[in-house]
Amino acid sequence: MDICFNKPHIATERLHTSQCSLLSSKMKLPFLTFVLFLLFVCCQSVSHNSLRKQASILVSLKQSFGVSDHPSLVTWNLSQYASLCSNWTGIACDNTTFFISSLDISSLNLSGTLSPVITQLRSLENISVDGNGFSGAFPRTIHVLKKLRFLNISNNMFSGGLEFEFTMLTKLQVLDAYNNNFTGSLPLGVSRLPSLTYLNLGGNYFSGDIPPSYGGLKLLNFLHLGGNDLKGVLPSHLGNLTNLTQLLLGYFNQFDSGIPVEFGKLVNLIHLDLSNCGLHGEVPKELGNLTKLDTLFLQTNRLTGSIPTELSNLINLKYLDLSNNQLVGEVPAQFSALTKLTILNLFINRLHGDVSIFVADLPKLENLSLWDNNFTGTIPPMLGRNGNLKHLDLSTNKLTGAIPKFLCFGRKLKTLILFDNFLFGPLPDDLGKCKSLSRVRMGQNYLSGPLPNGFLYLPFLSLVELQNNYLAGKLQGSNANPSKFLAQLNLSNNRFFGSLPSSIGNFSGLKILLLDGNKLSGEVPSEIGDLKSVLKLDFSRNNFSGEIPLEISQCSSLSYLDLSRNELTGSIPSQLSQLHILNYLNVSWNHLSQTLPIEFGSMKSLTSADFSYNNLSGSIPETGQYSLFKSTSFEGNPNLCGPFLKRPCNDSSSTLPLQTNHQVDSKTSKVPAKYKLVFALGLLVCSLAFVILAVIKTRKMRTHSKPKWKLTAFQKLEFGSEDILECLKDNNIIGQGGAGVVYGGTMPNGEQVAIKKLGTSKNGGSHDSGLSAEIQTLGRIRHRYIVRLMALCSNKETNLLVYEYMPNGSLGELLHGKKGGCVLKWDTRLKIAIEAAKGLCYLHHDCSPLIIHRDVKSNNILLSSDFEAHVADFGLAKFMQDGGASECMSAIAGSYGYIAPEYAYTLKIDEKSDVYSYGVVLLELITGRRPVGDFGEDGLDIVRWSKMQTNGTKEEVGKILDERLKKVPLDEATQVFFVAMLCVQEHNVERPTMREVVQMLAQAKQPNTFHMH
Repeated sequence: MDICFNKPHIATERLHTSQCSLLSSKMKLPFLTFVLFLLFVCCQSVSHNSLRKQASILVSLKQSFGVSDHPSLVTWNLSQYASLCSNWTGIACDNTTFFISSLDISSLNLSGTLSPVITQLRSLENISVDGNGFSGAFPRTIHVLKKLRFLNISNNMFSGGLEFEFTMLTKLQVLDAYNNNFTGSLPLGVSRLPSLTYLNLGGNYFSGDIPPSYGGLKLLNFLHLGGNDLKGVLPSHLGNLTNLTQLLLGYFNQFDSGIPVEFGKLVNLIHLDLSNCGLHGEVPKELGNLTKLDTLFLQTNRLTGSIPTELSNLINLKYLDLSNNQLVGEVPAQFSALTKLTILNLFINRLHGDVSIFVADLPKLENLSLWDNNFTGTIPPMLGRNGNLKHLDLSTNKLTGAIPKFLCFGRKLKTLILFDNFLFGPLPDDLGKCKSLSRVRMGQNYLSGPLPNGFLYLPFLSLVELQNNYLAGKLQGSNANPSKFLAQLNLSNNRFFGSLPSSIGNFSGLKILLLDGNKLSGEVPSEIGDLKSVLKLDFSRNNFSGEIPLEISQCSSLSYLDLSRNELTGSIPSQLSQLHILNYLNVSWNHLSQTLPIEFGSMKSLTSADFSYNNLSGSIPETGQYSLFKSTSFEGNPNLCGPFLKRPCNDSSSTLPLQTNHQVDSKTSKVPAKYKLVFALGLLVCSLAFVILAVIKTRKMRTHSKPKWKLTAFQKLEFGSEDILECLKDNNIIGQGGAGVVYGGTMPNGEQVAIKKLGTSKNGGSHDSGLSAEIQTLGRIRHRYIVRLMALCSNKETNLLVYEYMPNGSLGELLHGKKGGCVLKWDTRLKIAIEAAKGLCYLHHDCSPLIIHRDVKSNNILLSSDFEAHVADFGLAKFMQDGGASECMSAIAGSYGYIAPEYAYTLKIDEKSDVYSYGVVLLELITGRRPVGDFGEDGLDIVRWSKMQTNGTKEEVGKILDERLKKVPLDEATQVFFVAMLCVQEHNVERPTMREVVQMLAQAKQPNTFHMH
C-alpha cells in the first residue's frame, strides 16, 4: 500500500505528504535543468542567426556604397558577425533583443547609393548617413521602419523627389534632408507626421509653394526651408507653429509677399531668418511680440517703411540684420533697450538722421555696420567705450566731426571703415596702440594732422587707406618690424612731406604702395628694392629728386610703376627691363636725360609707357614694345628723334645696324654651294636612320610589354576596365583640350560616362605616385556643382579619368560653339553663374588643403540635362605642367584669354587667379562673346573691350549685352557686370574671394546693389 494515500491520522498524512513533495522535487530538478539548457541553446542559436542575418544585410548595404574595402568600414565583415553590436562601426543594438537600433555612418566620406536593403533592419530607430557623398534616389520603402525616430540624410547628393508613405512613420521626430539635390514640390506627407519636432529641407531644389498644411505640425520646434526655389505667398498658417524655436525660410527662395503678421504669434522663436527671399512691404510691428528672439535676419529683401519701434521689445536680441532693403526714417532711440545686441547691420538702406547716441551705450556691441545710408551729424563720442567693439563701418554717409578716441578702448577693434564722409580733425593717438587693428579705410574725408606714433607698425595691420585727406607731417622711420600682413598702403593725395624713410624696405608684405600727390622729397631710398612682393608703386606728383634707384629692378613682382611729376635726374636704368611683368611705366615730367633703354623693346609685358617731358635724347627704337607706345609717350623731349615724333634722326646712326647685318650675311654667302648640298644629304641620311631605329625600338617595347590596367573606383561601379577601354575609339571622341582627349561611352548597364585620357608627360610616362595621390584626392571630392570623378583607370603609360556624363556639354559650346544655336536665357545664365561660383567656392574654402582649379573657363563648366552647372577638370592643369603645352593650354596652366595678368609671366598662381578667370566667364555670359578673337583689333580681349565699351562703369552694361538676349532685367545684368569687374581687377589683392563672389551674385535678384567693403 502506498503510504501517500493512507489517511488514518491528519499528522501522519501531512508528514507523508511532505516526504512525497520532496521526492517529487528531486525528480523534477534534472528535468528542469535540461529544459533550461535547451532554452539557452535555442536562444543562443536564434541570437546568432539574427546577428548573422543583420550582418549580411549590412554587408549588402556596404556593397552599394561603391567601395568594398573602405577603411572606415573594415569591421563590417560577415566573418565577424558575432561582434556586430559591440565592434561594428556606427552600429548600436537593443540590449535585450540584440536587434540593430541605430545606424550612424555620418561623415565617413562614403559615396554610391543607399540601397533599399536598409529597410530590412526593421528595428531601426536612428539612421544617420549625413556628411557623405551618397547620390541617386532615397529609398522609397523607408516607411516600413515603423520604429524610426531620427532620420538624418543631410549633406549628401540625393536627388529626385522626397515622397514616401510618411503616415506610417508615426514615431518620426527628426527629419533632416538639408543640402541635397532633391527637386519637385515640398513633400506633402510630412504634414502627417504626428511626432515630428525637427524638419530641415533647406539647401535643395524644391520649388512651388509652401503647403499650408505645414502649419499643422503643432509639435515642430525647428523648420528650415531656406536655400530652395520656393515661390508664391509666405503662408500665414506657419504662424500656428507656436512651439517653433527656429524658423529659416531665406536664401534663394523668391516669395511674392510680405512678412505675415501672424508670425507675431511665434512667441517661442529664438532664431528667425527671412533673408534674401524677395519679401516686400513693411516690417510688421507684431514681430515685437517675439521677446525670446536672439537672432533676426531680414536682410537683402525689398522691405520698405520705417523700422518699427516695437522691435525694441526684443530684449534678448543679439543679432539684428535689416541691411540691403529700402528702409527709411531714423533708427528708433528705443533700441537702447537692446542691451544684449552684439551685431547691428543696417547698411544699404535709406535711413537718415544722427547715429543715435544709444549705440555707444550698448554694452555688448561688437559689430556696427551703417554704411551706404544718409546719416548725418557726428559719430557718438563714447562709441567703443564698452570695450567690445570689433568691426565699425559707417562709410558712405554724410557724417561730420572728429573720430572718437575710444574706438579701440577694449583693444579688440579689427575693422575701422569710415571712408566717404565729411570727418575732420586728427587721427586719435590711441589708434597707434590698437594692436588688434587689421583693416583701416578712412579715405575721402577732411582728416588732418600726422599719423599716430606706431600706427603703421601695428602687428596685424593688413590694409590702410587714408587717401584724399589733409594728413600731413613726416613719415617716421622705425626699428620696429611692420606687420607681415600689410598688403596695401594708400596715403595718396595728402600733405606728407620730408623724405621717405629707408625702413620702407621692411614692409616686405606690401603689394600696393601709393604715395602719390604728396610733398615727399629727397631721393627714393634704395631699400625700395626689398619689396619683393609689391605689384604697384605710385610715387607720382611729389618732389623726389636724384636718380631712379637701380634697386627697383629687384621688385620682381612689380607690374605698375609711376614716378611721374617729380624732380628725378640721370638716366632711365636699363635694369628696369628685368621687371618681367611690368606692364605700366610712367616717368614723365621729370629731368631724366640720355637715351631710351633699348632693352625695354623686349619687355613683352610692357604695354603702356610714358617718357614725355624730360631731357631724353637720341633715336626712339622702332622695334619691339616701342612700336606699341603712343607718340604722346615721347613728346616734350626736344632731343629725341624718330618717326613717332616726325623728327628724322641722323641717317648714319640709323643705318649702321643694317650694314652690320649685311656684312654678316655676305660672309655666310661665301660658302660653296656643293658643300651645302653634301651637308644636306648627310643630314637627311642620319635623320632616316634615326627614325628607323626609333620605330624598331618602339615595336620591340610593344611586343615585350603589355601594360596591365588598374581600376581605382571612387564609388560603386557596375562596369570594369575592359568596358572603359572599349570606349577609346575615334568615333567616340566628344572633346579635346590641353588636359587630353575626352571620349563618350555607354557602359553595359546603360550608364553614360565621359572618359578623359590624360596627355603623356615629358618623361614618357604618366603613372607616378604623386599624380595618383592627387587624383585620389580629387576622387573624394563630392559637391553638387562639381563634376563627379567616378574612377581612375591607369597603367604605366596612360591615365584614364572616368567622369559622370553631362548631356548638355559645356557652357562654351552653348555660347560660342557647335551648340550655339541654343540661346541661353538670362535666367539660365545667372543660374549657371551662381552654381559655378559655388563649385569654385567649395574648392577654395571647404577643401583642406584648398584646391586651385588652374584652368577656369567656359569649356570647363559642364551642364546637366536641366542645365545645372558643374565645374570640371579642377586641378588637372597642375598634372599637365610636365607635358607639352597645346594650343589651348598655356605652359603655366590656364587657357588664353582667361589667364590672370600676374602669372602670365611669373608662373605664380593662387586662388585669386581662378577668380580672374571666373570673371572672364561672367563677361562671356553677359556679352555672348569669346574671350579673344571677337573684337577686331589685334590683341584686344573681352576684359579690355568690356572696359572700353562701358568706360569701366556698371551703368553702361547695356552696351555690351548679348544681342541674342531678350528682356534682360537691367539691375541683374548690372550686378553681374559689377561682380565681373571686381573679379578681373588687375591686382589680385583687389579681387574678391569666391565666397564673396557667391554672396554678391546672390544679390543679383534684388534691386539694391551690393557693395564690397
